Amino acid sequence: MFRLRLLAALVLAPFSSASADPAAMPVPGVKHVVLIGFDGFGAYAYPKAEMPRLKALVASGSSTFVNRTVLGSSSAQNWASHLMGAGPELHGYTDWNTVKPNPPSRVLNKYGMFPGIFGEMRQQRPDAKLGVVYNWGGIKALYENKAVDFQQNTQTMEQTSVVFANYLLKEKPTLAFVHFNEPDTTGHGPGHDTPEYYEALKGCDKQLGRILDAIKEAGMNDDTIVMVVADHGGIGKGHGGKTLQEMQTPWVIAGPGVKAGYTIQATTMNYDTAPTIAYIFGLTPPEVWRGRPVKEVFGK
Repeated sequence: MFRLRLLAALVLAPFSSASADPAAMPVPGVKHVVLIGFDGFGAYAYPKAEMPRLKALVASGSSTFVNRTVLGSSSAQNWASHLMGAGPELHGYTDWNTVKPNPPSRVLNKYGMFPGIFGEMRQQRPDAKLGVVYNWGGIKALYENKAVDFQQNTQTMEQTSVVFANYLLKEKPTLAFVHFNEPDTTGHGPGHDTPEYYEALKGCDKQLGRILDAIKEAGMNDDTIVMVVADHGGIGKGHGGKTLQEMQTPWVIAGPGVKAGYTIQATTMNYDTAPTIAYIFGLTPPEVWRGRPVKEVFGK
C-alpha cells in the first residue's frame, strides 16, 4: 500500500507542485499563457478583416472559426464561460451584465465564486504570477479578484494594450488575460458587418500587434502560448440571439507545442478555454467544469 501511495505521489507531483517544471507539463516548455479577448468579434468577419497580425498568428498556430458561444450570445455569460469552464446554467452569469449570479452558482470556491481559471491557478500553482487588464468594467465580476497579483480597468483600446504590454514586460506573468471592448462598441453603433466595423477590427489588430511585440521584447516568445478569443458576434446593431453571426466566434491558439496552420476539427465552445489553459499548466480541473481541453492542437 505504501509503495502504491508513493508511486501516485511521484506521478502527480509534477502537475501539482508550486514550482512545476515546464519540461514535465503536458505541453512541455510552456511557462506563460496570454489570453486576449476581443468583445463582439464575430467569426463571420474574419475572412474580410484586414488583420495581418491575427492572420499570421492563425498561420503559425491552430484555429477554428465555428467555435460557439453559450446562450444568450452576450457578454457576461460568455466571458464567464471562457474563464469558468462551464455554462450559465452552472456558473449563474445569465445576462449581459451579470454581477451577481442568478441562479446561484452551483458551487463556490474559497473566493466565494464559481471556480475559475485564476482561482484554480492560485490554488494549484501558488507561485504563479496572475494578471487581468480589462476594457469593459463588467469583467471585474467574472474572475477571482483576490487571486490575481495585478488588475486594472482601462478606458480606451490604446490604454488597454499599453498597460498590458508594460505589465508583460515588467512581470512576465504566468497567466494573463486582456479584454478589449472593440469591435463590440462599433457593432452597437454603426453596426456589424459595416465599413466601420472592419475599421474597428483593424484597430484590434494594432493592439494585438503591440501585445505580441511585447511578448517578444520580454524574451517570452519561445515559452508562451497566446490565445485569441471573443465572447460573441453580432447581427445588425446587436447580439444575444441564436443566429450563427451572433454565435460563432474565433478561437485561436499559437505557441510552443501547438500545431501550425491547423484547423481544429473538434466541436469547441467558449467554456473549453479554461480547461485548455488548465491542461497546459497540468492543473486538475474542478469537477463542476463541463468544458474540455482542446488537446488535438498540441503535438506534431
